[in-house]
Amino acid sequence: MQIRKRITFTYVTLSVLSTLLLCLAVLVLFRQNNRYYFLKRLQDRARIVASIHYQNDPAKAEYYRKLKSEGLEELIDEADYVLKVNGNQTFEYNTNLLLPTEFYTEVMRKNTAWTEDNHRYFYGQVFDEEGQKYLVIVTALDLRGDLSTLYMIRILFIGGLGFIVLAFFLGRFLARRVVQPVARITKEVKRISASNLHNRLPQVENQDEMADLTQTFNDMLDRLETSFEIQANFINNASHELKTPITTILAESEIMLLQKRQPEEYEAALTNIYNQANRLGNLTESLLKLTQTGYDGQKQVKDVARLDELLMDVKDDLDKLYPDNQVHLRFDDLPDDESLLLIPCNKPLIQLALSNIISNGVKYSNNETVFVTLSACKSQLLVTITDIGIGIPPEDIPHLYEPFFRGKEASRYTGYGLGLPLAMKIIRMHKGELKIQSQPQQGTMVTIVFSRD
Repeated sequence: MQIRKRITFTYVTLSVLSTLLLCLAVLVLFRQNNRYYFLKRLQDRARIVASIHYQNDPAKAEYYRKLKSEGLEELIDEADYVLKVNGNQTFEYNTNLLLPTEFYTEVMRKNTAWTEDNHRYFYGQVFDEEGQKYLVIVTALDLRGDLSTLYMIRILFIGGLGFIVLAFFLGRFLARRVVQPVARITKEVKRISASNLHNRLPQVENQDEMADLTQTFNDMLDRLETSFEIQANFINNASHELKTPITTILAESEIMLLQKRQPEEYEAALTNIYNQANRLGNLTESLLKLTQTGYDGQKQVKDVARLDELLMDVKDDLDKLYPDNQVHLRFDDLPDDESLLLIPCNKPLIQLALSNIISNGVKYSNNETVFVTLSACKSQLLVTITDIGIGIPPEDIPHLYEPFFRGKEASRYTGYGLGLPLAMKIIRMHKGELKIQSQPQQGTMVTIVFSRD
């Protein structure tokens, strides 16, 4: 069922229920109001009947009779009875009154009571005249009240049907008003594809849920456009980086195969081919590791290792690659509780991330001193890598995590622009945060924070 039909059906259903409840409430209140005023009229007649009975003066008695017949509205099949009360629970009985015993009991106990039998009302009240009590009972048919009730039922029924029909059209109108902005957004979104991600939904002036939905779609399109641009740049850069060594290898091989050459020339060509092939292998391995972390840096963590031991393993590897490196590990602030140094991790990946960052410090400081400091507490693990190298210009910092990006100063050094993006993804995968502070020609400080859950 379409949402427009569901809204209409829901609105009509709620309207029917509310109308039905309203009609029942009106009918009950109208019925109670009729009964109340009919009993008041019987009560007035009971007092006049009692006054006629009390009067010893014929003139006054006649006056009350005229007041009853001419001053009060006539009731249908009206009758009145005066019964002398002989004791607390005894009184004269009239055979024309076929009333239940409970009625008399309630009248004697409360001095007033009423009952109903087949549209006929009986009202009884006890009066005291000079020490003698009398029970006055007035009875009449309330056919007018029943007719007015029936008339009210017809009015409510016809009015209710009319309101339900009106509710149907109002529901359709409401559904169109509610669904129209969504339909407009759907229509606009269908026209947006990968080829025109720059398009945006028209902004809504009023601040409501539809405006929020429109803004949400536009924000999503911003993220998609950015992701597509990053992906396109990544593919273009990767293609360029991979194409260069392949082209060099093919060109060098083709030149060597054109004619016979001296052994020295073959040796030089093979050396060049080996270097390019080694570059190609390193680049391919970096790309594979980058994809291993996932697009958003979210992968399953399996190992548990001590961070100080990981840093020492990284230092051992750097000593083999750069025997004259000046990387200094500082473990002066380690806690007494060794369990605070444990970190859930993918051990090879976290070693790779730390190695990439520390290696950058060695490379871009021209093998000057690099300090690696580790501290830990109950809430976090903190690793700080500080160098005194070439630094990073402020305009390059926002692009450091883009694959293949290399700043103007960094382009003078060998590299592919994959180390830092890879390290960032690995650290994020381990619920960590990477912060970089740098001043050109003064150095760089990289802070890695691993928060504990």
